[in-house]
Amino acid sequence: MNPHETWKVLPHGSLERVADNLYTVVGKLPMPFGETPRRMTVVVLAGGRLAIYSAIALAEPEMQRLESLGRPTFLIVPSAIHRLDVRPWKDRYPALVVIAPEGARAPISEVVAIDTTAADLGDPRVNLQTVAGTERRELAMVVDTGGGKTLVVNDLIFNLPRMPGIAGLGLRLLGFGPGHPTMPKLVKRKLVKDEDAVRAQLRTWAGLDGLERILVAHGAPIEDPRSTLLALAAA
Repeated sequence: MNPHETWKVLPHGSLERVADNLYTVVGKLPMPFGETPRRMTVVVLAGGRLAIYSAIALAEPEMQRLESLGRPTFLIVPSAIHRLDVRPWKDRYPALVVIAPEGARAPISEVVAIDTTAADLGDPRVNLQTVAGTERRELAMVVDTGGGKTLVVNDLIFNLPRMPGIAGLGLRLLGFGPGHPTMPKLVKRKLVKDEDAVRAQLRTWAGLDGLERILVAHGAPIEDPRSTLLALAAA
């Protein structure tokens, strides 16, 4: 889909609390094989600020709820594919600091001006990082929620349910929707440039103390993060 130029609300759910400093909302995108889920993650930072990761334009009641959590301060565009709503978000909040991966600077700059490719969000609980092995084209986050850690990834890992019918067969042939966490073949071909570096990244994440879950852009949260990461690294 072409990036939106205005605030266009597509179907989405409610803003859900993961922890005191972490919220998420899931929307739906129309695709040739049917609707695909997409996730926005909101981190409540020190000082009443918000970091918005993979922005989605929400209906006004949910935007008011989001604004009640804090002041939108950082707009994190985790990859060139996730540009759909970044321009209307920047128009709505002109003071937003736009962060994008260095390797995706050119296509993202076509939609919105990038302020930085590496930023300290001013909160020791949040670590924004470039995913190794992707030619600096993907950003991830590790968020310390007090009781544990949550890994937030973009397109590197999918966790779609098993898709039925002919459409589902087509998706599964491309590596999407097998019913368990996966790196789809099509995404891997486009995103992964150094398999050894990605494998090491997955194992590093698996070794994080207190890792509780993975929030993926497309699909359900992964509640067995360590075994999932190690299995993906082995594959």
